[in-house]
Amino acid sequence: MSMKDKMHTGELYLCGDSEIMKEQFVCLEKLYEYNQTRPSEFEKRTEMLKDMFAEIGEGCYIEPPLHANLGVKHIHFGKNVYCNFGTTLVDDTHIYVGDYTMFGPNVVVATAGHPLLPELRQEGYQYNFPVTIGKNCWIGAGVIIVPGITIGDNVVIGAGSVVTKDIPSNVVAVGNPCKVLREINDHDREYYFKDRKIEW
Repeated sequence: MSMKDKMHTGELYLCGDSEIMKEQFVCLEKLYEYNQTRPSEFEKRTEMLKDMFAEIGEGCYIEPPLHANLGVKHIHFGKNVYCNFGTTLVDDTHIYVGDYTMFGPNVVVATAGHPLLPELRQEGYQYNFPVTIGKNCWIGAGVIIVPGITIGDNVVIGAGSVVTKDIPSNVVAVGNPCKVLREINDHDREYYFKDRKIEW
């Protein structure tokens, strides 16, 4: 099995492999060009994203700068996904994001990890596990999501949280490490922020 194949199996592999690096540079060149586009070049950005992503639905909007290790080659977005400034997607393997999910500024989603044994790190070994984020989630500013995590649908992850374990659907989760604070409830159907009522 080639090093490139091992990127998606969870096995240890050498990320500096020449075949991987060759493909990575092509992807990073495209990402660089995307990050140089002007705010008025909306249609150009949309077409570039369709070319760069593994999958991207209609109505997605990504504020540059966007950072991605494989230039978003292994990223699958549903429709109407929004990423605020400074999103980092370490896409050495696949990242899946459901419809209507929003990322605050400076969110990091990482699929890549490195062994604890120093000798293996010194040789350049790493491993990757996919990340899945459900539909209609709000990932707050500065959140970090580590490899292998699954987040359910309709989840709010509080700003600055570090997600190290799976999060079920329909909850608010916060902290480092991120833990479920509570379920989304009837109060949330009446108030959108503190004592501010929703006027349906």
